Amino acid sequence: MMNNLLDGIEEILLMGPGPSCVPPEVYTALSRKTLGHLDPYFLKIMDGIKEMLLQTMNTRNMLTVPISGTGSAGMEASFVNLVESGDKVLVLVNGVFGQRMTDVAGRLGAEVSTLEFAWGTPVIPETVEKKIRQNHYNIVAVIHAETSTGVMNPVAEIGAMLKGLDTLYLVDTVTSLGGIEVRMDDWNIDALYSGTQKCLSCPPGLAPLSFSEKAVTRLNARKTKVPNWYLDLSLIANYWNSKRVYHHTAPVNMLYGLYQALLLILEEGLENVFRRHLKNHMALVSGLQEIGLQMLVKEPFRLPMLNTVLCPEGVDESSIRRRLRNEFKIEIGGGLGPLAGKIWRIGLMGYSSREEDVSRLLNALKKILQTR
Repeated sequence: MMNNLLDGIEEILLMGPGPSCVPPEVYTALSRKTLGHLDPYFLKIMDGIKEMLLQTMNTRNMLTVPISGTGSAGMEASFVNLVESGDKVLVLVNGVFGQRMTDVAGRLGAEVSTLEFAWGTPVIPETVEKKIRQNHYNIVAVIHAETSTGVMNPVAEIGAMLKGLDTLYLVDTVTSLGGIEVRMDDWNIDALYSGTQKCLSCPPGLAPLSFSEKAVTRLNARKTKVPNWYLDLSLIANYWNSKRVYHHTAPVNMLYGLYQALLLILEEGLENVFRRHLKNHMALVSGLQEIGLQMLVKEPFRLPMLNTVLCPEGVDESSIRRRLRNEFKIEIGGGLGPLAGKIWRIGLMGYSSREEDVSRLLNALKKILQTR
């Protein structure tokens, strides 16, 4: 008889940059009986998901859907639907995921410009304003919560600068949605995408996405077909609207999970969710300082759900992470790019943002650092 590797999966406290821990209610939802993707009862669940996404994103956009794929599929879908060859795209870069936006836009034949900011610091609005006054761009793109650095970028301020222009404003909220406030309409955002595996506390596999009327108009006015059939929103939208035209087989059980995850957030209340994330962040920072650890990002720009901690001089950060995983069953993340080997990334996202989780991690870190 074959050994079933699934039997060896341990319960790990996920406190890295994602995925986050999943609530029991979401696991239960995932295990519900699978329905057909055009079953009339499943269509009701789809409508419920859309309504809850509108509330969570603070938008009234008709084209608001979960893309079948991870957050990176949301990124790809946003660019592939809105960019045509020769379009001028400005990407504001202060971490890995801004770099990824640049790569995706360039592959589509865009004329990509970047504004680069030091990793661990936010995008500077005045620098952006000067750039957009000097040049016309079809799209300006930015990461709201840069997962590689723990920095919160000034998305609302940049959106205000773009108001009244024909430039589309594209924002990544993969780590921010469900952890801090996101106000798509008020911030003048035209294309927004996220992922289920961060503050929404659903397993990876879906990418909530929303397009404004302005973005939909741009999509419908394309001179060429969307080059990616699977992510073509002009086709996907007809499955999620009243027409219910089959496009691809929806991941039914994953959508059950997203439905339940959004329901839990809205039952707790968005403001209460944000307060919980901030409270646990502050407890974590205080506890880290007590054991001699410092934060990478200055206080006004820190994300409550993704904390970047400077590794002490002479400490092998990967060995600390291995001990946390092997001895204490806790996962945290390491640095990326120029921050590799220099920081730890500690996630307090969704169901992983609990007081008992913070205490457990702090106690484990203290023991390891005392015995290394």
